[in-house]
Amino acid sequence: MNKRLSLALCLGLALCAASVYGQFGNAPAKLTIVKVRDDLFVIRNDFVPGNTTALVTNEGVVLVDDKFEVDHENILAQLKTVTNQPIKYVVNTHHHGDHSGGNAKLQAMNVQVVSSEAARQHMVDARQPGLPNVTFTDRSLIRLGGKDVELYYFGRAHTSGDIFVYFPAQRALAAGDAFTFGPATPQLIDYPGGGSAKDWPRTLDGALRLDFDAVVPGHGDVTTKAEMRKFRDSTLAMRNRVHDLIVQKKTKDEIGAVLKAEFQGAQMVFPGVIDGLLIELQ
Repeated sequence: MNKRLSLALCLGLALCAASVYGQFGNAPAKLTIVKVRDDLFVIRNDFVPGNTTALVTNEGVVLVDDKFEVDHENILAQLKTVTNQPIKYVVNTHHHGDHSGGNAKLQAMNVQVVSSEAARQHMVDARQPGLPNVTFTDRSLIRLGGKDVELYYFGRAHTSGDIFVYFPAQRALAAGDAFTFGPATPQLIDYPGGGSAKDWPRTLDGALRLDFDAVVPGHGDVTTKAEMRKFRDSTLAMRNRVHDLIVQKKTKDEIGAVLKAEFQGAQMVFPGVIDGLLIELQ
């Protein structure tokens, strides 16, 4: 495929992605709070926006992701049910607005926003508000109230800026959209955001080497490391299946039918996935 066609497809994918996320965030989501550990909680909702994880310490709270801006007040209200401590940090697992939309309002409360360098650059390019104050490339650490939060970048997956947030004492991991869980949450490859079907399994391999039991997916219920490993295997199977279909010279519609039948219809949820797969895996 020539470069001009590839660029045209990428532009089309970017417009599709903007359309998908534009369908949400106009009204607050209905939120609930779930206890994972005595000091670790998930503020969740159905489907979109993404999960918010909260580690409570005696010196403040570390949040992972902050949903859309419109969800800000409801997040604070949910937190008030488990702690009076102020939020000190929010970590964005990636740049999408359903995970980083509350940044600016939190920064107005003197909260430090942390992300990968790649995720921040995506926010800059998209002119998103609430740019992260602190970034890293491979690994970082937040230490608050005697508790550690380890941050890891293992490579491209859902986007090129995905990070994993590891709570070693709690034996828990917040995976962002590098891992989603449930029937409505297939692999969503954001090609304009640097995502990669080819790299995704290897990125998950890096995270799976960490020692944890509980996993907070980007979307879906809190689950287990075994389920995350199944998801990793599914990403590899999807990548290999599409590559084989391309080698067999199957049409775009035929490939779409296979994805819909075998992989929860990823292309039906995130427009443009098939076009990106054809570019990357040909």
